[in-house]
Amino acid sequence: MLLRFLLLLTVGALCGEVTAEKKLEYVTVLFRHGDRSPVKAYPTDPYQESAWPQGFGQLSQEGMRQHLELGQFLRKRYDGFLNESYVRHEISVRSTDYDRTLMSAEANLAGLYPPNGEQVFSPNIKWQPIPVHTVPQSEEKLLSFPQRDCPRFEELMRETEQTEEYRNVTTANRDIIELVGNKTGLKSMSVDSVWSVYDTLFCESRHNKSAPDWVTPSVWERLHFLKDFGFQVIFGVYKQQEKSRLQGGILLGEIVKNLSRVASSKQSQPLKMMMLSAHDTTVAALQGSLNVFNGRQPPYASCHMIELYSDDNGSLSVSMFYRNDSGVEPYALQLPGCALECPLEEFVILTKLSISEDRQKECQLPSNGSNKEVIITLVVVGCLLLVLIIVLFLSIVRHKEPLGNQGYRHIGPEGGEES
Repeated sequence: MLLRFLLLLTVGALCGEVTAEKKLEYVTVLFRHGDRSPVKAYPTDPYQESAWPQGFGQLSQEGMRQHLELGQFLRKRYDGFLNESYVRHEISVRSTDYDRTLMSAEANLAGLYPPNGEQVFSPNIKWQPIPVHTVPQSEEKLLSFPQRDCPRFEELMRETEQTEEYRNVTTANRDIIELVGNKTGLKSMSVDSVWSVYDTLFCESRHNKSAPDWVTPSVWERLHFLKDFGFQVIFGVYKQQEKSRLQGGILLGEIVKNLSRVASSKQSQPLKMMMLSAHDTTVAALQGSLNVFNGRQPPYASCHMIELYSDDNGSLSVSMFYRNDSGVEPYALQLPGCALECPLEEFVILTKLSISEDRQKECQLPSNGSNKEVIITLVVVGCLLLVLIIVLFLSIVRHKEPLGNQGYRHIGPEGGEES
């Protein structure tokens, strides 16, 4: 018995470094809003905006319940890390400036921080207001993707359409694209735009509205495939890393900066969680920049978690988890080239290639010879025009100057004329 005890003690001592207890230091949580009404209807759609209680693009009661449940999940997962009662220094919440994302954040916080004790301001309501920050959509540069302010990204999208993969998918699905165009009344349809029709039909099906007769199981399956391919086109398929630097890398850069800030702080960090409420494209953009995107549209209330841990030795590591099904536990995401528990230093190095140091510069289209020729031509023409103007000016002056001695005029010190 004693021998067995000594053996276990020895093994424990040898493995102590491996089993060092981890401590959670900081969390970034990014999620998609909950269930909503369609963003728009196609021309022949029998369900126009009046068919929806709050109109297009609005969070439904099901969407509210989804985020209440997600908030309760986050409470259970981070209980003991986050204070049971809301403490404003511990959590910062930001949302895009859409009703559905703002309301999703609020419903989520209702599940995360149910009031108790002094925080109960009314005995008739199990809720408390918690601030959600946002900026006008025209100024949103962190959470809304794809951002269309980048000429180089637009060029990459055009180049993507010329790839063999894109052309093959287009050829294989030309019949379904034409069918959708004819049945919906939409004149301009392509592989990466047909998703909008799928989205409308999907929202309608979730709210018990009958699908048109032309939407057979086979058509539905192919629309589902094209919808997912549309996401891949935006964030991958062709030059994924460069696309990431111009899109999802913006958000990734902010997250990495926050992780590094927490790591370099010598005092305890009051901020423990950054909560971000956004869209399916936001989640896909971030996962694309991390090269962990599974190629499928992130579902309602899907949640990407990035957790920073420290161990007894002071080493820091990053773990990532993705929750896209409320019925199962989140599954771990592994950054390519690193372990599941990725050392922070390696995480920073590996993600650096997806983060632009000067996005404005990288967004500019590269100049070529023809552009230089245009510039040279404009300079030459400008010089000739300048010479012509000078010649005309001198000619006019000479024409006005009298031939005889008509006296002279002296310009005074304040600009007045003296005879």
